[in-house]
Amino acid sequence: MGSPQVAVSDEGSARSENLGPQIKRAFGWSFLNNVLGRVGLFVSGVVLAHLLTPHDYGVFAVALVLLQVLMSLNDMGLSAAIIRWEGDLRVVARTATTLIVAASVALFAVLFVAAPAAARALNVPDGVGVLRLLAVGLVIDGCFSVPATFLTREFRQGARLTADMVNLVVSTSVTIALAAHGYGAWSLAWGRIAGNTVSGLIILALSPLRVWPGFDRAHARQLLSFGIPLVGSNLMGIAMLNVDYVVVGRVLGPVALGLYLMAFNLSSWPVNVFSFAVRRVSLAGFSRLQSDHARLKSAFARSGALLMAATIPVCALLATLGLPLIRFVYGEKWEAAAGALHFLAILGIARVALELAYDLLVALGKSRAVLALQGAWVGALIPALAVGAHIGGIRGVGVAHVFVALCLIAPAFAVALRRNGFGPAGYLPLLTRPVLGGLVITGVGVATQVALRGDVVELLVGGFVAGIAYLAIAYPMRHMLRSVLSNPADPAIPSQQPVS
Repeated sequence: MGSPQVAVSDEGSARSENLGPQIKRAFGWSFLNNVLGRVGLFVSGVVLAHLLTPHDYGVFAVALVLLQVLMSLNDMGLSAAIIRWEGDLRVVARTATTLIVAASVALFAVLFVAAPAAARALNVPDGVGVLRLLAVGLVIDGCFSVPATFLTREFRQGARLTADMVNLVVSTSVTIALAAHGYGAWSLAWGRIAGNTVSGLIILALSPLRVWPGFDRAHARQLLSFGIPLVGSNLMGIAMLNVDYVVVGRVLGPVALGLYLMAFNLSSWPVNVFSFAVRRVSLAGFSRLQSDHARLKSAFARSGALLMAATIPVCALLATLGLPLIRFVYGEKWEAAAGALHFLAILGIARVALELAYDLLVALGKSRAVLALQGAWVGALIPALAVGAHIGGIRGVGVAHVFVALCLIAPAFAVALRRNGFGPAGYLPLLTRPVLGGLVITGVGVATQVALRGDVVELLVGGFVAGIAYLAIAYPMRHMLRSVLSNPADPAIPSQQPVS
């Protein structure tokens, strides 16, 4: 295969190197990538809102939801299997490529044929062409999946940043150009396809791994035995994040659904900013340490503590100052969303913690366990959300979400972690300062709204006082932070910290 394989063949020696600096750099690139991507999407969204109609967005959004469901199927969980593979990746890369491309082509064919029926079922009969065009994205993703996974496995997030930023520029440029000429929902679909194609080619150029399709039955069996349960787990995750929309829409109607969507999107800020960036590094980092339990245990404990140190203050501010924030940013017509935001912000903390635990279990090869956990989450959530909606509206839905996550799923994850040697004694003490700081922020937020009047004043004064108070409590964590980033024997996944 030529010289590009040299870096891959030396993979075994690379595993013995100090992972701390690699992970630190990878997280920095991943976090920058995430922030730039979010800003770019926001700016492009504002521009497109003036060029497209709500109907255009609706057709594209419905098609995109269906595509995302299929995207969770097309790699058959093999990306995670590749990331945690021990040894030379070339041994299984050809088989993985064949399986992923074959699955992607098959799903494309299914969606192409079923597009008319799917469009009618989703109440967008004029979206058939858009569905079929977006289905091409399944094949594009399948063709570049293994090289992209290799970049993640080797902590080459700088290359991912390059590819993702080019994707953003290309897709936005194509979409805006076509939208300005009246192509409606088609402009969004063509922009997505163009961006994914160009970024895939960049990933292929930047990845040292060059591989053609091939097949080995033993390797296929080994990969699929780990990956297939993750497909079900991914589907459960999608259901968990979308079943509340269905329940709220059916029980409470479209107005309540709009308010709930606003609250859920706000509560997802910490997940989108912190957890998403960390998860591009955590699975690869944990997988590298799967044979060294002591180092893996330390990495997980301190990684979780640092991630919570960043997440808890943001969520505490959203929970207590959500009402003035919503009124100031979005207007008074959206203030009813604050009733749900108070509780969904707590859910945000739980999601960040449980996603890190999910990555650890996957790195340990417990794909069937995470499938069972995700299935239990969805199974418990559906009736709880229905009851909450009937009793307390969108506020009741928020309460139900938190109850299921904290009272049922978090203990289940804790049991799964304990069974694999990760008891709470190893990480709960590290959460003392972030949790205490979060409680102080909550008190400051409540006192601010009682003592002051005016959204801007409450946000400025409450945010400043809460930030100072949190730093005073959490600042001693700087010693732990320095040891995590500098100690080669303990390469935890660093997170963006508000404590330095």
